[in-house]
Amino acid sequence: MAQINEIIELIAALLIFLGSIIAVISAIGIVKFQDVFLRSHASTKSSTLSVLLTLVGVLIYFTNEQSFFSVRLLLSIVFINLTSPVGMHLVARAAYRTGAYMYRKDDAPSRSSILLSSKEYNSTEELKNRARIREERREKIYYDVQKQRQKEKQQEENIESLSEARRETKD
Repeated sequence: MAQINEIIELIAALLIFLGSIIAVISAIGIVKFQDVFLRSHASTKSSTLSVLLTLVGVLIYFTNEQSFFSVRLLLSIVFINLTSPVGMHLVARAAYRTGAYMYRKDDAPSRSSILLSSKEYNSTEELKNRARIREERREKIYYDVQKQRQKEKQQEENIESLSEARRETKD
């Protein structure tokens, strides 16, 4: 029986250790990737897995050692695995709609890699040019949104004036 307890403790420790390694890999991905979409992918996928492994390891450990099954721990596993991807999807969607920079391989120099940070192979002129292009995209999107809102407001005013004119003709 003691050997089985030690094996279960070893499995729990291994799960916790794997969870921490995956969390470190996630942190490296967040630092090294170049745009919000790649960073969100790195942070969501691997951090969700790391939290899952860590909490399952903790659940196994406490169930084995203290014969204590934590419903809170089980609920935290479920809620983190449900809410983390949904939250990051909303962040990525908002970034896409606002025209955030999206990394493309043809934008980078031939010797660049997706794992290199933007400081490693880009001159300051290239970085300034990219920032200018991003700002132009954002301004265009903002201008288009404002223009659409003005059209909608004008249509609402036209509808209201037509309905008022109809009321006056009926009276």
